Amino acid sequence: MRLVLASNNAKKLGELQALFAPLAIELVTQGSLGIPEAEEPYLTFVENALTKARHAARAADAAAIADDSGLCVDALKGAPGVLSARYATLFGQPKSDGDNNRVLLEQMHGRDDRRARFVSALVAVREADDPEPLIAFGRWNGELLRERAGEGGFGYDPLMFIPSLGRSVAQLSADEKNRVSHRAIASQQMLALMREVWHLG
Repeated sequence: MRLVLASNNAKKLGELQALFAPLAIELVTQGSLGIPEAEEPYLTFVENALTKARHAARAADAAAIADDSGLCVDALKGAPGVLSARYATLFGQPKSDGDNNRVLLEQMHGRDDRRARFVSALVAVREADDPEPLIAFGRWNGELLRERAGEGGFGYDPLMFIPSLGRSVAQLSADEKNRVSHRAIASQQMLALMREVWHLG
């Protein structure tokens, strides 16, 4: 089955391709089909993911899946949240992983509560007007470091320390991350839903 991914993030595509391998789903990015990115006006991951999935499905006239994910920090009342990818721009800085990490460290300066979690909302639709979207949600708890550690991953991975593993996310191999991450948790839920509701696999 071909599924349009409502994202142009190559690293996210790679992660999801590996996670969905058990169902032999062919993921194609919306960008490869000439589909522009959708607006993400909502305050929750689920609402934004649903909007992106419907947008891609409508433009491609095909089934689509969207991931809306980010970092929620307790001491910052859930920020950066749905604005994780462009957090630095809220403070007049460029949009990049490096700038996002630097701004987050600045906002966390002097704060002892370092609890945070990565969140992933996955939404899949068979068509744009699907009345029964499949919705999966994953959370991955950790603590924010006071400086970057590790070279792998992307986004906030160098700042997110996973106590149970004793390493930052950026210090994990791709295989390790794909077994335990927020996106892995959501993907396992999604695979089960696709088997149950869409009768795949």
